[in-house]
Amino acid sequence: MFLSLFQKRFLDPVEAAGRFFIFSRYALASIFQKPFRYAEILKYIDFVGNQSIGIILLTGAFTGLALTFQIWVGFSLLGAGDLVGPTVALAITREIGPVLTGLVISARAGGAMAAQLGTMRVSEQIDALEVMGIEPIQYLVGPRVLACVLATPLLCAVFDFMAMLASYLLSVHFLGLDEGVYWERIQLWVQPSYVIEGLVKTAIFGLFFGLFCTFRGFYTTGGARGVGESTNRGVVVSMVMVIVLDYFVSNFIRFYYVVT
Repeated sequence: MFLSLFQKRFLDPVEAAGRFFIFSRYALASIFQKPFRYAEILKYIDFVGNQSIGIILLTGAFTGLALTFQIWVGFSLLGAGDLVGPTVALAITREIGPVLTGLVISARAGGAMAAQLGTMRVSEQIDALEVMGIEPIQYLVGPRVLACVLATPLLCAVFDFMAMLASYLLSVHFLGLDEGVYWERIQLWVQPSYVIEGLVKTAIFGLFFGLFCTFRGFYTTGGARGVGESTNRGVVVSMVMVIVLDYFVSNFIRFYYVVT
């Protein structure tokens, strides 16, 4: 009883982590191996990027509106309404934009990739690729992971643009803030490096959820029930790790700027 509980609570997670790191090493190496799957990469960039534009635009717009209004309510009590623009811009570009983009795309694209690969595994399509002499990780995983790394920062840029556009429309045309002061304060406070910081973070988020969701799908067992469990665990862990990685990457970037 004790040994089985010890194995379930401690040994199995360690074994899974080891398998994930080995899988990640092979997946990342396969991106640079011939033959290069350009058609597959473009297909999954379309899947991760283009097919997510709608939900990113919607999420970005209402995030910008909600954040702007709440900040304006607080700052107007202090007579600091002119600081709404730069405060929203800093929050969106450095934290909220990257995190919400990572959460939305890991749920939509990551879950779909886990389900696709899980279905292929339980229906023995991956085994068929191996029989035909096609390396399944290089064919199925590498293009998906690369597409996540490339498309997620672009989606974050779209999120930032839509959130700031919505913030501008609400601030200037409905809350009565001065348009010139609004943009002047943003240009004064928000540096290009802050935007780049957010894009770098989303690329790291895309790398992680691309690897983890494909890992969960690639090693699915247990038929249709196993596909559902792999998809659920892939999405949940990816969304949690987006928050965790955001903290560590943000602090690493701050430390880098302090040192240099």
